[in-house]
Amino acid sequence: MKVLYVTFVMVFVDQITKFWVKGFAIPFLHIRHEGMYYGQSINVIGDFFQLTFVENPGMAFGVDVTDHAKLWLSLFSILASIGLFIYLYSVRKQSFSLRLALSMILAGALGNLIDRVFYGAFYGYAAIFYGKVVDFFDFDFFDFQIFGRTYERWPIFNIADMCVSIGVLILLLFYKQHQQEHKEIATTDQNIELSGQPLQGEESSSSIENALENEKINHDESDNREEIQN
Repeated sequence: MKVLYVTFVMVFVDQITKFWVKGFAIPFLHIRHEGMYYGQSINVIGDFFQLTFVENPGMAFGVDVTDHAKLWLSLFSILASIGLFIYLYSVRKQSFSLRLALSMILAGALGNLIDRVFYGAFYGYAAIFYGKVVDFFDFDFFDFQIFGRTYERWPIFNIADMCVSIGVLILLLFYKQHQQEHKEIATTDQNIELSGQPLQGEESSSSIENALENEKINHDESDNREEIQN
């Protein structure tokens, strides 16, 4: 499954950018990067596009959850990632667009999963499974309201979020093609099953006929032996 290279590359880029924003230290190599302080913004294209360091404590769009829900959210993310990987393997022979979309969604899930599971323990602010997701892409599009909150800018996001969005967009763009491909595969499998194996009723009937035929042959041979002896 070569598309997994896409997953690995995107997860790597996602984590590198997050470490650059948040900062890190490797004492035994004497490497230390301070990163950005929380809430800091760096103008890239005026006020339209900035790098703003925030941490998402819960779900999408900054919706917070309780500590108990955070644990379940982390565990669900693990199960979802495993399920995506299994499904990606099951469709390994299908169209590239479907496999690319799934690999991108898997990359996004894994990227944010690493934050939730390990960042709290790695940076020393929470236990494992209770970390926060690092976000930094800050765009000023238009005001909107969602989940009862009003946003004056687009919610700050990261590369993992971009991967999920791109993957979903590919699925939507090629939805009809994927549906048609699924129907063709299902029809082919059904035809192979019908042509390659006898029906259950036919198989049972054939077995009975063979048994009766063998019994008749054995009976005839027994009569011939008795006639010869007499």
